[in-house]
Amino acid sequence: MTPPFLFVYGTLRRGSANRFARLLAAHSRFLGTARIPGRLYNLGRYPGAVASGAPREWVAGEVFRMDHPGKLLPLLDAYEGARFERVRAPVRLSSGIALEAWVYLYRGNTPGQRIISGLWPRRG
Repeated sequence: MTPPFLFVYGTLRRGSANRFARLLAAHSRFLGTARIPGRLYNLGRYPGAVASGAPREWVAGEVFRMDHPGKLLPLLDAYEGARFERVRAPVRLSSGIALEAWVYLYRGNTPGQRIISGLWPRRG
């Protein structure tokens, strides 16, 4: 079964100026801030996360419950493009609740500078 949850850590977060962030906000419910195991990298205009099994490596972001994942995810897949792959990942909400959500992970070689904090700066 497809999880109805989506974890976002970059340009799809609340407050982002792009139309896909607005689309996500209009067709889902914000559940809260969260984190996934991983490393975050600066790719220039946006970040890229890669999976990690190290105990202190986390990517910070937000979780949404999508109203209609079957309709919304193909649109977001096209927005994210070939450099990112949508995968299931364990997510921990700041409330402590654990769930499984979709996340877009970077597929290329180790991208650029690592963002040690795991938090992408909010941009307009």
